[in-house]
Amino acid sequence: MAYVVPIHKASSVRHALKLQFLNPEEESLVVAKANRLEIYTLTPDGLNLAASCTLYAKVSMLARLPAPAHSPTDHLFVGTDRYTYCTLSWDSAQNRIRTERNYVDIADPSSRESQTGNRCLIDPSGRFMTLEVYEGLVAVVPIVQLPGRKRGRAPAVPTGPDAPKVGELGELTTARIDELFVRSSAFLHVQSGLPRLALLYEDNQKKVRLMVRELNYTSATASTSADATLTHIADFAQELDLGASHLIPVPAPLGGLLILGETSIKYVDDDNNEIISRPLDEATIFVAWEGVDSQRWLLADDYGRLFFLMLVLDSDNQVQGWKLDHLGNTSRASALVYLGGGIVFVGSHQGDSQVLRIGNGSFETIQALSNIAPILDFTIMDLGNRTSESQTHEFSSGQARIVTGSGAFDDGTLRSVRSGVGMEELGVLGDMEHITDLWGLQVQAGGDTLDTLLVTFIDETRVFHFSPDGEVEELDHFLGLSLSENTLLAANLPGSRILQVTEQRVLIADLEGGMVVYEWTPPNGLVITAASANDDSLVLVVGGELMTVLDIGTEAQVITEKKFGADSQVSGVTVPASPTEVCVVGFPQLAKVSVLRLRDLTEVHTTSLGPAGEAFPRSVLVADVLADSPPTLFISMADGSVITYSFKTDDYSLSHMNKLILGSEQPTFKKLPRGDGLYNVFATCENPSLIYGSEGRIIYSAVNSEGASRVCHFNSEAYPGSIAVATLHELKIALVDRERTTQIQTLQIGATVRRVAYSPSEKAFGIGTIERKLADGAEIVTSRFMLADEVLFRQLDSFELRPEELVESVIRTEFPAGKDENGREMIKDRFVVGTAYLDDEGEESIRGRILMFEIDNGRKLTKVAELPVKGACRALAMLGDKIVAALVKTIVIYKVVNNNFGTMKLEKLASFRTSTAPVDVTVVGNVIVVSDLMKSVCLVEFKEGDNGLPDSLTEVARHFQTVWATGVACIDKDTFLESDAEGNLIVLRRNLAGVEEDDRRRLEVTSEISLGEMVNRIRPVNIQQLASVTVTPRAFLGTVEGSIYLFAIINPEHQDFLMRLQATMAGKVESLGEMPFNEFRGFRSMVRQATEPYRFVDGELIEQFLNCEPELQEEIVNSVGMMNVHEVKVMIEALRRLH
Repeated sequence: MAYVVPIHKASSVRHALKLQFLNPEEESLVVAKANRLEIYTLTPDGLNLAASCTLYAKVSMLARLPAPAHSPTDHLFVGTDRYTYCTLSWDSAQNRIRTERNYVDIADPSSRESQTGNRCLIDPSGRFMTLEVYEGLVAVVPIVQLPGRKRGRAPAVPTGPDAPKVGELGELTTARIDELFVRSSAFLHVQSGLPRLALLYEDNQKKVRLMVRELNYTSATASTSADATLTHIADFAQELDLGASHLIPVPAPLGGLLILGETSIKYVDDDNNEIISRPLDEATIFVAWEGVDSQRWLLADDYGRLFFLMLVLDSDNQVQGWKLDHLGNTSRASALVYLGGGIVFVGSHQGDSQVLRIGNGSFETIQALSNIAPILDFTIMDLGNRTSESQTHEFSSGQARIVTGSGAFDDGTLRSVRSGVGMEELGVLGDMEHITDLWGLQVQAGGDTLDTLLVTFIDETRVFHFSPDGEVEELDHFLGLSLSENTLLAANLPGSRILQVTEQRVLIADLEGGMVVYEWTPPNGLVITAASANDDSLVLVVGGELMTVLDIGTEAQVITEKKFGADSQVSGVTVPASPTEVCVVGFPQLAKVSVLRLRDLTEVHTTSLGPAGEAFPRSVLVADVLADSPPTLFISMADGSVITYSFKTDDYSLSHMNKLILGSEQPTFKKLPRGDGLYNVFATCENPSLIYGSEGRIIYSAVNSEGASRVCHFNSEAYPGSIAVATLHELKIALVDRERTTQIQTLQIGATVRRVAYSPSEKAFGIGTIERKLADGAEIVTSRFMLADEVLFRQLDSFELRPEELVESVIRTEFPAGKDENGREMIKDRFVVGTAYLDDEGEESIRGRILMFEIDNGRKLTKVAELPVKGACRALAMLGDKIVAALVKTIVIYKVVNNNFGTMKLEKLASFRTSTAPVDVTVVGNVIVVSDLMKSVCLVEFKEGDNGLPDSLTEVARHFQTVWATGVACIDKDTFLESDAEGNLIVLRRNLAGVEEDDRRRLEVTSEISLGEMVNRIRPVNIQQLASVTVTPRAFLGTVEGSIYLFAIINPEHQDFLMRLQATMAGKVESLGEMPFNEFRGFRSMVRQATEPYRFVDGELIEQFLNCEPELQEEIVNSVGMMNVHEVKVMIEALRRLH
């Protein structure tokens, strides 16, 4: 039983569109990313995400339907890869996207899919829409008009309760055309008459031609169905460029067409049947265009260049020629949208999407939207320092640092991806060690800004004053407060006063007088061990046993004292915000927390945290984290866990306990104001975390900070909204995000990062790259193996491959490197690289190489072994100290033999011929798991030869199905996860307990699902299976669309419940366009199509339970049975924390 959930959603932009979607006065940008739609509004700083939604199909077409009669805003037409379409609109009352028309299925299994992608066009008169999804067929959808608008030609308005309104789509009908391989199509801007459709197509002789057809549409009547024909009216005899790719309709009054070719741009005057052609200065491949006005267009080419095209008119306002200007280089565009006012959105599949402002002959980038697609390869650097041997934390993929090889050619990058709360360093105050705590204070500033930072060390306190322009001055004296000892608490008090609590005394200073106005010292020379205060009261713990309460209102005075004794010492205390009558105290020896009255320290409420001697509360904090909910009590435990309770302010009771392991050492808490009366809590331990409220739940998220040991809120004039951060060695000012996002760090490579491997001992990446450059109109492709530094993310060294040679595979492996001075075996990391040649020489020629590199002391690459092989080396793996190489048709085992002079050579031990071609290999023990290009997965066993016999490779099991595999990984004992080129995931199990030999040879399918995205790489992770968790993470998956998925195995006792919950939610949770979930996730290939996922749970659907209305939650849980709503919520929140 398997579970899959996205930890980084698809970021590749394939389609984008401008329309008035959210309100009638404002243009919105709709962007399609795989099966998700995002709606953005334009601000002066760039795009702002206003809404997003998920569909149960991958988006393949978008179109704007101008606001129908009953709607104030435009409708959005969405076509999908499942040959369905629906229309959506914005519900301003409920602030969400709603379905206007449920999905319409236009699938025709007997027809052949379009080879050039799906296209959707709207006739300029707004009467018809055409869809091209099959070759030789054009689907015509009328847009309902008011009767009599175009005499006799407009479709009649259908009647009935479900009939489409004026401006909506009518019933679809299809028209046949003779042109099969249509490269591009466009509606011409005709002044009158029937709509005309221009088709740029390839004929049987591979010649490119232009055809114009006229659309005749007859509306349906009571006895006949609607009919559409595309009548041939003009065929341009002139043969076009072989590279002609796009048709651009020229708006009225000029009319006609532009044809974009590789070597020329042609203007076609369809009225006079004339073609004006001008050659390009330099040959190129255009990939996208967007109209600016009726005479100007933006063009993007395959090399990331952006051009400005303008038609040049003669004195009679006829087209004379055109002018093309190169504006600059962007990411390679897959969609261009002109947003008005010189602002252009460049949507990209293989680079960051950008928002540009076009000026005079150039442009500036206003905003870049991160995109890690396509993920060609990735490696897991660490899992938040977790290992399967000593797992002390609850697993969260947010702690995992994944490094991806993303993009292609000039947009190629190495990206470090980490889900968590980002921290941006603004400046370093200086090198300081042993900081124990810090507080921000307001001395001269106004409003809620702070200007003074009080930093305490083991035996002293230092004060830094910040001027409004950011100048920092350290103060030798500060209001007469004690700077020669450790400070436990500092705070602003009402009435322009400042409180300082040290181990020896309590001081209150007056800001106006600049001197101490009150001092209190504990009796008998005892030491203050803990303190907490609000605006009215200060509670002290003296010597761990004596509690003292001081009134620090207008006149400071002691209210009460109470001694608890040596066997019930107090470790921490917190006073909720004013006004309050109580404080909360932790007792480590008794393993309890108590709510005590401030006036006499009598007990109001006590809760046990576990058996005495096992649970040790250390510090406590009360904070308003959730909106419209009681405050939350946070308890820091000695074992690194955090316990939370809901703290009711009316009867001071504690309820709704939750426990989470943050680290292995006790966390310390600091409140950070959010600005809306609520707080986030920053917990510092070896894995700093931000605790915040979201959607009525408390979220714990890793903070991507290197070693923050203490923090405090420091909203100063020079650094608004910032925090002060102390690490082991320095003090700095930083900005911290309010909630979790995906943190992406980029190393620009400027070449396709084909393969990535990581060496922890060398703290470096081995990267195989492919670079493409244009020189004199010709493409030059070069490939190299590069070494990059882990910390600074910069290139250290590179090794150029030969001309026509490309890198195919890279792995990191350990080899013995002799003995050290103590006689212990030394291990050294080496990189093994497999390559392939592009040349077309005879079959007997050498087709690739296997290279081995080691890193010398100067962090440079040294080649230590090289072996020419008779085939491209597609994949590599290690079997003990032997190399497994997947060549074009064979699997070969090589032994590494040391020569005398430090070089090595590879000796062939055994080989095995696969069905077609191996694409990925992984090794388990002495079994090699091979994923084959067409024939799924087979297991091959390696046996060393006895008594002088040669070593052998023998097939022991296989999956007897046709699957176009892309990757494979071992996820459990005798269990394998396979991905295919059609976006499916399959879990295969080897049945060693089978009765017959045939049963043991056959890999059986235990789970399968359609992911909808092609997986390029599967990387297994080894997380210890805990009985307390619902699922156990087993692998990360990287896809072409830029998604990273977490794959997990469901623990047996939860399998039945999660399967039932998924089946129930699939039927009850509303989906956009009413598209069925089960069909979307059912296995789907050219060979067969399943109606639902098989023993596979989609985590994205399960997590939607938390966002459902309470009545729907109750209904779902009642249908499933087995658990109540609260238990289901707790389980799903734990699943959410995985990512």
